[in-house]
Amino acid sequence: MITINQKFPAFNKVAVISADYGKEFGEISSEELVNSDDRWTVMFWWPKDFTFVCPTEIAEFNKNYGEFKDRNTTLIGASTDSEHVHLAWRKSHADLKSLQFPMLSDTSKSLAEALGILESNEKVAYRATFIIDPLGMIRWVCVNDLNVGRNVNEVLRVLDGLQTDELTPCNWEKGQETLSV
Repeated sequence: MITINQKFPAFNKVAVISADYGKEFGEISSEELVNSDDRWTVMFWWPKDFTFVCPTEIAEFNKNYGEFKDRNTTLIGASTDSEHVHLAWRKSHADLKSLQFPMLSDTSKSLAEALGILESNEKVAYRATFIIDPLGMIRWVCVNDLNVGRNVNEVLRVLDGLQTDELTPCNWEKGQETLSV
């Protein structure tokens, strides 16, 4: 599995970027992750559309979209389902209709495979979360088994810690003192 201090793999994928007719799809590439405006990226993966745990996570990331935006962070959701399945799920699930971030499609499974998060039997992505710095380097990885949802508040806490560029103690939260050496 790819890990911290490694470059996020190159990719160019189709994503659902809107529910508006004629504006549903767009492309997202790894080149967008490397930028000069100090923008961070959080990319989180789920196993399958039209399941039970996945929409709870996606909806929670969406509820916290403003928190990520306030931290100058682009949020991208992803799975190995097609963009058409993403769109159908988004349109049919009440909690997904107003998503503010793209749903990336990795039908070739090439990105999930490059990240090392492809489950061996079903060939779906594990529940993986990557925090990527403005240089395109992975700074945090968390991977859950297929049946365990993640904690969006922990993703925000770690992002805050990384963005301080200082030492943060156990259970540190934004606004608390960092450690001095």
